[in-house]
Amino acid sequence: MAKLVPIIFFLFLSFSLKAQTWEFGVGAGGAGYMGDLNPKNPVKVSGYSFGAFAKRNFNGYLSARLNYTYGKIAAADSNSNNQQFRDRNLSFTTTLSEISLIGEFNFMHYIPDAGKNKYSPYLFLGIASVNYSPTTIYNGAKYDLRAAQTEGEPKPYPTSTLAALYGAGIKYNVAGKFTLGAELGYRNAFTDYLDDVSGVYVNKGAGQSVSKALADRSGEKTGIYLGIPGTQRGDSRPRDTYFFAQVTFSYTFVTQKCYFQ
Repeated sequence: MAKLVPIIFFLFLSFSLKAQTWEFGVGAGGAGYMGDLNPKNPVKVSGYSFGAFAKRNFNGYLSARLNYTYGKIAAADSNSNNQQFRDRNLSFTTTLSEISLIGEFNFMHYIPDAGKNKYSPYLFLGIASVNYSPTTIYNGAKYDLRAAQTEGEPKPYPTSTLAALYGAGIKYNVAGKFTLGAELGYRNAFTDYLDDVSGVYVNKGAGQSVSKALADRSGEKTGIYLGIPGTQRGDSRPRDTYFFAQVTFSYTFVTQKCYFQ
């Protein structure tokens, strides 16, 4: 992720050369995910998110922004309505540290304190780089699932990945140059390990170990373990998805010439 930051920043500055106004803001709200432990509910909030952004507005319709967002997502099979998931009994919590470059399009011409429109719906697209670190609680202690190599990975999977980003929102000029907004943005991550679950159960060898216990948790209550090597542990989806649903608040530095655009 660190190598991508200078590239993203350079692109952001390049897009900003002919821009009119700077805008700075913060956001906070919920976070959620879809993946092996939540395959069907695209709006299930399981954690929090907060962040900040710098935006360059080219005109009343187009802008580019650089975002930083920190969030947390989680899921537990024990809370599922699906008996098969409850029997599997896996769980995870993942922290997300994301930097993204986003292009934004307003449906209505919007310049706070200068334009005729007080609000506008908008769409956005972009690319993100995110650090993630799935963990779980086992016997009262917190464990790093990546280090446990629960699915027999030859080496631990990466701690960061890229993601395709898209979403929609609405913004409103609450007073002067201040804007209040609300948005929902999804990220299709280029990994299936945000939740540490991807493929099939593997043979973790004889004896007892924390790694073996974290790979198959189905028998913790019943004593009957279902994780036969080669049988399904995750689902068939190749990638996980996460989202941030936030309320944003920003201030736009509108230059004098913007009043005549």
